[in-house]
Amino acid sequence: MKAIKLDEPWKVACIEAEKPVPGPGEALIRIITAGICGSDIGAFRGTNGLVSYPRVIGHELAGIVESIPEDNPKGIKVGDKVIIDPYLYCGHCYPCSIGRTNCCTDLHVLGVHVDGGMAEYFCHPADMLVKMPENMDWVLAAMAEPLTISLHGVHRGGLKAGEYVAIYGAGPIGLLAGMVAEAYGAHAIVIDLVQERLDFAKSVGIEYVINSGKEDVVAEVAKITDGNMAQLVMECTGANVCIRNSLDLVSNAGRITFTGWPKTETSLPTDLFTKKEIDIRGARTSAGEFEEAIDLICSGKVDVKRILTKLVSMDEAADTIIDIEKNPGNYMKVVVQVGEA
Repeated sequence: MKAIKLDEPWKVACIEAEKPVPGPGEALIRIITAGICGSDIGAFRGTNGLVSYPRVIGHELAGIVESIPEDNPKGIKVGDKVIIDPYLYCGHCYPCSIGRTNCCTDLHVLGVHVDGGMAEYFCHPADMLVKMPENMDWVLAAMAEPLTISLHGVHRGGLKAGEYVAIYGAGPIGLLAGMVAEAYGAHAIVIDLVQERLDFAKSVGIEYVINSGKEDVVAEVAKITDGNMAQLVMECTGANVCIRNSLDLVSNAGRITFTGWPKTETSLPTDLFTKKEIDIRGARTSAGEFEEAIDLICSGKVDVKRILTKLVSMDEAADTIIDIEKNPGNYMKVVVQVGEA
């Protein structure tokens, strides 16, 4: 079978690999579509410290069940269309015991800690498959996983209708978070340095955008919110300056969720935590959000196809990854057509 593999940083190729054989409790999935994530680009660059090599990448996956244990807990059958939940958890540590499986002390993410599924066939625990609606578009199915990341940040922040959410970063996760906010009846304010991305954000229905390179972000958020500032700030870039500035944008009694992964520590004025009585929460991956993501996509409440840049073949995938790394401004979201439905 074909698979997209990183031998080491800066070396990516479409290779021939052995078709996998499912182990106990596993299903064999014929992969139809797979999304290329920013973390895959980080793995290619060698800047994602969690990735080990060599590594088959890919964790945004949808496919058709080829084989599955009959006693699987979700009643999934051979021939069913499924989306893969890519976060392997132990099930017995403290976070897992309270349902916070994304915080597992031994979490393994596909394409990062273990081989991913950007391959023609993939084996995965049968209880970590999510059944797709029959009429769901395969390209959209591969975009459900990044939507769960945005949803998790929104959920961690407790966003309610009528509130303002300031979102740092007009990349896929920030844009999807803004689209979710609008679907929830909240007001999204997306902040970025790149005007083209902000123009794109407006085109997909984001209510407010601010260019942090040209405008006074604090003053603009104050103006938009009638001086109250944002009840929720979502930091989706991992940039230290944005992490720091989140404290200035949040309202008194507001909340901040940190979804981006900073490379270095950020110095923060902790007196503001107390003065504003801010709730600050991490938001890592997702847990239990796939069903809502699928519903938002299939209902059209979040039109994820608006952020799709292009669909490429397996043979084009490696070169596309190289080009995304060189020209990130040309891409928002790319999906790989791995197989035919």
